[in-house]
Amino acid sequence: MSKSLQAHLALLLVNLIYGANYSIAKEVMPAYVQPFAFVMMRVGGALVLFWIVSALFIKEKMERKDLPRIALLALCGVACNQLLFLKGLSLTTPINASIIMISNPIIVLIIAATVLKEKISIGKVIGILFGVAGASIMLLYNKNFSFGSETISGDLMILFNSISWAGYVVLVKPLMTKYNTFTIVKWVFLFGFIYVLPFGFTEFTHISWATLPVPVWRDILFVVLGTTFFAYVLNTYALRALSPAVVSIYIYLQPFFASLIAIYYYRNDMLDLRKITAAVFIVFGVYLVSQPFAKSRNKQP
Repeated sequence: MSKSLQAHLALLLVNLIYGANYSIAKEVMPAYVQPFAFVMMRVGGALVLFWIVSALFIKEKMERKDLPRIALLALCGVACNQLLFLKGLSLTTPINASIIMISNPIIVLIIAATVLKEKISIGKVIGILFGVAGASIMLLYNKNFSFGSETISGDLMILFNSISWAGYVVLVKPLMTKYNTFTIVKWVFLFGFIYVLPFGFTEFTHISWATLPVPVWRDILFVVLGTTFFAYVLNTYALRALSPAVVSIYIYLQPFFASLIAIYYYRNDMLDLRKITAAVFIVFGVYLVSQPFAKSRNKQP
């Protein structure tokens, strides 16, 4: 199996996890755990796992000169990303958040062109437009979205979260040729935990541990292991073989996966022509963005 195919499979799994996370995280917060405390729990739990795996299997040191970039990655990819998303989600609706996150691949494309000098090809632009169309078919059909003064603060937090995650996806790319995936993420999460600790500590002390039901413990475990530990590793791993634009466009599959999960677990939806059409648009968009930029070919004599 080629590294490119492995990377695509990793991204499919990541976005399946993220698709499930919308419903699972809502079961935990704010009824049992407040947003900032939940961020501290998931960052701290994943941090311990990253360092254990690295200590057991990865014998590699981070050069001091790369620590400033790591500190910036932690700010973009952990602190701002998670704090703004969960807090924003608590102040707006899931459908609003999903619609705003459509902007992420577009922002990634712009930042990658600016920072990494990646070529913005016509194929990538068309692919992202197909992705936007597919995600919009899934999301805008839902009647429960409403941008307005009641949700504006949460909506803005989700938008800044989208920008910060785009920055992470682009800025982490140069380190992928130098370090193992676990070496990068363990340091990113160490700095990230330092950043989120002041925000989450007070809420963390207010958690009533004795009253947490078993299903909530299961959901917390899923968020720490799946949404944080495995998702960050697989996302960073995928960036070894794929461009930031390709990694980011997979976000358009999240509403589709979330819908499939709702169909399977809650039986409150059905797989119809609209969802199938949306999936076809998104997959075709992923295909177009995944294609390498066409360089001029040598003519055969």
